[in-house]
Amino acid sequence: MKVPLARLRRVIPLARLRYRPLGVRARLILLGTTGLAIGLGVGFLILIAVLNHVILRSVAQDARDTGNEVARLIEAGEAPQPLPVSGGQYVQVVDSHHRVVAVSSNADRLIPLLREREILRAAGGQVLVVDGSRAGLAGLLRVVTVQAETSRGLQTVIVARPMSDVNTGVDLLGRVLLGFYPLMVILLAIVGWRVAGAALRPVEALRLGAERITGAATTERLPVPASGDEIHRLAVTLNDMLDRLASARERQRAFVADAAHELRSPLASMRVQLEVAARLEDHGGLTEDLLLDVDRLSQLVDDLLILARGDERLAPERVQLIDLDALVRDVVARYATARVPVRVDSPGSCWIRGDVGELVRVVINLIDNAVRHARRQVTVTVTEARPNQLLAVTDDGPGIPEADRNRVFERFTRLDDARGRDDGGTGLGLAIVRGILRRHGGEVALGDTIAGLPNSGLRAEVRLPRADPTEE
Repeated sequence: MKVPLARLRRVIPLARLRYRPLGVRARLILLGTTGLAIGLGVGFLILIAVLNHVILRSVAQDARDTGNEVARLIEAGEAPQPLPVSGGQYVQVVDSHHRVVAVSSNADRLIPLLREREILRAAGGQVLVVDGSRAGLAGLLRVVTVQAETSRGLQTVIVARPMSDVNTGVDLLGRVLLGFYPLMVILLAIVGWRVAGAALRPVEALRLGAERITGAATTERLPVPASGDEIHRLAVTLNDMLDRLASARERQRAFVADAAHELRSPLASMRVQLEVAARLEDHGGLTEDLLLDVDRLSQLVDDLLILARGDERLAPERVQLIDLDALVRDVVARYATARVPVRVDSPGSCWIRGDVGELVRVVINLIDNAVRHARRQVTVTVTEARPNQLLAVTDDGPGIPEADRNRVFERFTRLDDARGRDDGGTGLGLAIVRGILRRHGGEVALGDTIAGLPNSGLRAEVRLPRADPTEE
């Protein structure tokens, strides 16, 4: 009879049929308990096997000692009748014609326990195992033989030991271990559950902390346990990551706010000028001003795009061998009609590796900044050095105070907002320079044109890794 699937679903809710994966704690206990159970089981089996082996060797040695003592008595002619034995041992003395000549009180006086072939095998020191029915006993017998020299010829002392009592002890030990085995496994599982819970408690605290942070509190950090172990290091790493994320989020917010603020000014100016132009007949001067604002807006948008693309890359896109001297001379040639003259001082070819477009932008930004503030002249110097190539752009302008030389590399930073807006600066040029250079393994630093002399001008010094042109 087939049961419709719909009826089966009504009878057994699907939710109950879904597989729920075990948690980390349960998986750890399952794996640990399984491993311990297997280990204990193998250990118990080895213990029983070793104990049984030791007992059997002890039984054989006791039987051999008894045989040696009886043989000594027989060789001395002092063997009593019956033979003195202890510990439930079974002793017979057989002559060379396979006849019983002496026995212990519990042994058969007529029929030898071992056959002639078995006596020959046991004579080499082998321990034999025979059926106990030969001696009227249940179970098995372990038998050893010892040779005795007498005046009537060679005689063989046969010593047998019933194995029933030995097997009983081993079986009892096995039953005891088997009874305690599940109890020990359960006890270990309980202890492991508690220990794993205590070990994973900091992880649960981290989870709850992360839930609170993702839910609302952005300034809160994860609790760091004082254990100094892997969980401690994980919490420290996660908190460092949260700090970096918070810093990146703040930079993004500031970037958006600054960009909106910077874009608002040229757009507002364009709106006003367009409104005025719409009411006047002469549009010539207003059109020129409008074009300047459009140029400023275009430059700002270009700089923002360069920064945004730079944040996504960790290395230059197109790396090639570049002659820094030739690159600088090509860029300086564009400033033939600049406000102040720009000259180059270079000994010759200086080779580096990088993206030509990005490095051209570095030189342009530095020269633009220098031309914007120079009084009479800008000098671009290229020097070959090891292990770096040195590019320096100097001007004779007012310079930058030492306390502000790191701050000017931040985005939208101007030390003189009014002057910066009038001369077309966006506050992004030096930020773009530092970002590009760091992707090329270089760095930029600002200083006085004349070292130690404030207001002597600004010197922007760039260091880039030197390249060997013979490797190309």
